[in-house]
Amino acid sequence: MTQAPLTGGRAVPSTRVNRLWHLGRATTDLAAGIGVRGLIDLARGNGASNSVQLSPAALQRVTSRLAHMRGAVMKMGQLMSMDGSDVLTPEAAAILGTLCDRAESMPLSQLAPLLETEYGKDWNRRFRRFGFTPVAAASIGQVHRAETADGRHLALKIQFPGVRESIDSDMDNLVFISRAIKGMDLQPMFAEARRQLHQEADYEAEANALETYRGLVGEGADFFVPDVHRDFSTGRILAMDFAEGIAIDRLAAPEFTRHDRDRAANLVMEIVLLELFQFSLVQTDPNFGNFLYQIDTGRVVLLDFGSTHPVPPAIVSGYRDLIRAAMADDRAAMYQSAIALGFAREDTPLEQTEAMLDLMRLSSEMMRHQGPYDFGASDLFKRIYERGRQLHEEGAFSQLPDPSSMFLYRKFLGAFMLCRRLRARVDLPRLLEPYL
Repeated sequence: MTQAPLTGGRAVPSTRVNRLWHLGRATTDLAAGIGVRGLIDLARGNGASNSVQLSPAALQRVTSRLAHMRGAVMKMGQLMSMDGSDVLTPEAAAILGTLCDRAESMPLSQLAPLLETEYGKDWNRRFRRFGFTPVAAASIGQVHRAETADGRHLALKIQFPGVRESIDSDMDNLVFISRAIKGMDLQPMFAEARRQLHQEADYEAEANALETYRGLVGEGADFFVPDVHRDFSTGRILAMDFAEGIAIDRLAAPEFTRHDRDRAANLVMEIVLLELFQFSLVQTDPNFGNFLYQIDTGRVVLLDFGSTHPVPPAIVSGYRDLIRAAMADDRAAMYQSAIALGFAREDTPLEQTEAMLDLMRLSSEMMRHQGPYDFGASDLFKRIYERGRQLHEEGAFSQLPDPSSMFLYRKFLGAFMLCRRLRARVDLPRLLEPYL
């Protein structure tokens, strides 16, 4: 769940007709912002930057409308905002990307009836205290802090009304936005996003995943996974331990020490590797808001297991082989691993294959570095972005890999971007050694 400042007061549109109306209004705002010619170009996928321009005011109207809807619309923004600028037209990337930081809470007039439906008419008697102002919100729901009558301190993840029922219709309506994609079939990403949204809206499945993950991580000095409280959990409310901590990306602020930044980044990379190579169970959402850091204990708190799923053995071994090859700078082995993971095909033109391998080699620079890699002093991400965008514009990327492999890649990318945000020093060869 994102830790961004909350805005709110507007009810979440909960019926299909109401949500379709809001998306239609967003489309109208978009058309007003870019003009008829730009809208036609966008719908045809011809959104050249010199013909489709959004003013700041128009962009604000569009993103405000879509953020108000929550659900699938916001989720697609989260999935595509981190690295979507090299896939989308700049205008579409701006529309989707800004959604990731827009967290609207539902008003009390919508929250109170929901609590009564889930807990019963006298629901308030079950609590000593209930914080009506949410401490976090995201695309599916919002989190409230509460103390039960028997003294337990809980975080209650409360699902927005109507969001679960609107997933399929929202995803169908988002086809319009997908037409802004140039030269790439995004249907696998949309299908995976649809699957993830249905999974995230299933709080029973998330409770099971949370308990499984907590059992794998255990009790230790490095990580904390909240426990589920089944007696306060329902189909639309997930109750768990309330965990203190600060949003992990706040460690980038000058008042925090390099020690804390380095420790937090190394622990995040460690849990990512544990998930893949030891647990074969990965929480695939790369948002920074899914991690808290406890200054007093030095622990990383792991949150939000709605998008947790097992990784097939073939994918695990494929990534192990790819990392080994990259660390050894073995180009032929990298090529075979890329084919196994779906990043390339045997019939891919040689020029495209060579360009892809060059980009993979560049992206694995920190894995070949001896000792801690200083993300704060590196311009690696700038080099990767510039080369990747150039290759995309040249038509080098014509397919997406298997969705399970693709979303693992996004999890790695999210961890690396956190390391960069924190300007941390991370010893990747040391962390990788036990698994290779």
